[in-house]
Order: sequence, then C-alpha cells, then structure tokens
Amino acid sequence: MLLCLAFATTAYAHGVAEGDQGYIEQTSGPQIIAFLYLGAKHMVTGYDHLLFLFGVIFFLYRAKDVATYVTLFAIGHSTTLLAGVYFGTNVSSYAVDAIIGLSVVYKALDNLGAYQRWFGFQPNTKAAVLIFGFFHGFGLATKLQEFSLSPDGLLTNLIAFNVGVEIGQLLALGAILIAMGYWRRTASFGRYAFAANVALMTAGFVLFGYQLTGYFAA
Repeated sequence: MLLCLAFATTAYAHGVAEGDQGYIEQTSGPQIIAFLYLGAKHMVTGYDHLLFLFGVIFFLYRAKDVATYVTLFAIGHSTTLLAGVYFGTNVSSYAVDAIIGLSVVYKALDNLGAYQRWFGFQPNTKAAVLIFGFFHGFGLATKLQEFSLSPDGLLTNLIAFNVGVEIGQLLALGAILIAMGYWRRTASFGRYAFAANVALMTAGFVLFGYQLTGYFAA
C-alpha cells in the first residue's frame, strides 16, 4: 500500500495507449477493422483480465468446462461493455477496477478452497464468473466514456471493439491453456499449485490497492 501511495499520481484504470486514444477520439463513422484491432489489443495486454482468466481455468481440465466458464465471462463482459458506453452509464473507473482486483482475489481463494474451510459452503462459481464478467466489461466502458466518441457509427464500432476483445481473449486463453497443459504434466504442478494461487491472490490485492489509491488521489 505504501508503494501504491508513492506512485498515486500515475495510477490509471484500464489505461488506453496514447496513440489509440487519439485515434478513438478522432475517428468518425464505422471503423470495423480498426476497432477489432483495438479490442483485441486491449484484452491481450489487459493483465487484470488475464489474471482472472488464469484463476478461472487453473483447475479446469475438460474443454467443455473451460468453454462454459469462458462463455459466461464473455457474456458478462460484452453486456456491460456495450450497454455501459452506449447508454452512458458513468461511475468511477478506479472504483470498478478495484472490484476487478477483488475478482482476482476471489478466484484465488476459491482455488485454495478457502470458502469451504472458513464458511463451510462453496459459492456458485459460475454465477461469480458471470457477475465479475459484468464488472470487467464495465471497467472498460467507464474508461471509454472519458473519450470523445463520435456518435456516427458508435454502435457498429462498439460491437467491433467487443468482438475484438473476445478474439483477444481467445488468443490469450489459448496461450494460457498451452502453458498450463505443459505445467500440469510435471510434478511441480502439485507442489506449486498452492503457491501459484497465493501469488495470484497477492496480485489481486495489489491491483485493488493500486486502484483504490488512484480513486482517492484522483
């Protein structure tokens, strides 16, 4: 938290590259290919999304289960991204991103079996992934609303951006699954699975503190 305070003035929520921001604000009319690229780029470089997805698929071995959870996350993410920007729903991006940090913490604790040990029950994981998907999409929506988006072709560009996000998600997920597949076949997976989720939980708390600091310093 002290480190977060030291860099409070540089805390950003769902940052968009300066060049991309300029293009978003200057473009007018449908720009499908460009917004597809921007959406895919955001997801591939979105460490908060990737950490959450890493936690979600950590103990999923069947392709059917992976597809189910990723679809739920995509539904949540897509709904709030499109609706948030199109209808102008506006809240602090720092507050939303702080919740996204907590989503990473939640999934790490879920993987560690903490809820069973602490409270004696298991939360509905599918419902949690869907709900946190809403927040992940809403986080980007709040950031996009800070730009001067042209109303000409807005819906088309938002849909293209969202499709790009899902393409980026599939690319990133594929890389994670390949890496996880190799790791699971080694003896180190059993030895370090606990430590990996503790590290994941720590990263979630760091993201939470970082965004919370940005919220109070902004």
